[in-house]
Amino acid sequence: MIVSRSSLLQIAAIAGLAALVPDGAQAQWWRSAPADFEECADAAEKAASKEEKASRLSECNAKFAGRRKPGGGYSYFDFMQNRNFDIAGPNPTPEEQKKIDEAYIAYLDNERRSTIATAFTIRQQQQQMQQTQQVSLKSEPAKVPVPLPVASPLKQQAAAPNDARARIKAGNCAKSAFSCDWPRISEGLNDLKRMFGGSQGKAKRS
Repeated sequence: MIVSRSSLLQIAAIAGLAALVPDGAQAQWWRSAPADFEECADAAEKAASKEEKASRLSECNAKFAGRRKPGGGYSYFDFMQNRNFDIAGPNPTPEEQKKIDEAYIAYLDNERRSTIATAFTIRQQQQQMQQTQQVSLKSEPAKVPVPLPVASPLKQQAAAPNDARARIKAGNCAKSAFSCDWPRISEGLNDLKRMFGGSQGKAKRS
């Protein structure tokens, strides 16, 4: 099938018009090209539905980066640096964008230095804490030995006769010393008690 040149031109024209229809329809909500974000947002407010309004505001936000300042001029907010930059028009010029990028590089450098300084400070604090702990451990007083329990006077008195008997057997007891004579007297009395006790028991049984 042979198609004439005129037919091809007609087909191409129709295809071109079809491609331009969506763009034209999309821009119809602008009565005239907005000068900045604020004009664009005012036109978007007249949308019939919330969905359409949100879509138009998104388009305005993508088209204009700057916002009007109360005293005149525009301000550009860079969320990466969390700060505003003054610009001449509704969008930064190439020169203004270059300055914003340079400021961002300086911002990153300051952040890096701040991070290093913070890490260094934390390290110093940890070292100081370790040194303080070591000094406190070295300065602790030595443990005092616990004294052995001392025998009570009653126990000492009870042990005295046995000690006296041991001295008598060893021959270390001084003459006429009561502590040395008392064991002998005590043993003699015990013998008399046994003798008389024994004889009284026999008399009773007889």
